Amino acid sequence: MQAQEKRYYSPEEYLELEVASDYRHEYIDGEIILMTGGTPNHNQIALNLSGALNFSLKRQPYRVFVTDQRLWIPRKRIHTYPDVMVVAGELELEEGRRDTITNPLMIAEVLSESTRSYDCDRKFAAYRTIPSFREYLLIDQYKIHVQHYSKTDENKWIFSEYEDETMVLPLTSIPFEITLTDIYDKVEFEEKE
Repeated sequence: MQAQEKRYYSPEEYLELEVASDYRHEYIDGEIILMTGGTPNHNQIALNLSGALNFSLKRQPYRVFVTDQRLWIPRKRIHTYPDVMVVAGELELEEGRRDTITNPLMIAEVLSESTRSYDCDRKFAAYRTIPSFREYLLIDQYKIHVQHYSKTDENKWIFSEYEDETMVLPLTSIPFEITLTDIYDKVEFEEKE
């Protein structure tokens, strides 16, 4: 049996295919990976956070994006779709594109079983190469648990953890805070037997 040779694509080839596709794909240094659909909990959490951010930051110099907004990470050659992003000030776009952002200030990912380790490790490492990036939230969809990373200095990050629904999560790069009750509003956890 002969092994199939893996096909690698240029970023330009990926973007051409992606714009014409009915499905979203990530691009990771030459590979195109189909993104799976989200669960109701995943979507509810992303909506709760993005909605609260958008309402709180109205008429301020911030833009909130959710799920379908593509991000380009040039140093790692990655195109991805974060669950929630906030951009401060003017949008910076990938050269030659009007649909791909390059300057997020804050990113939040809702963790799923299939993406948990990637979001916590390789994706966070890639995000840290973005000069504007200052804050990262990892939100569990299976239980009340949020990991919060905030940049304090060049190459220095503070880690905070939240596990009680009454706790308030304050962001450090944006004038915003939210209770875990509000993040998890209408989220239904499976009962453990």
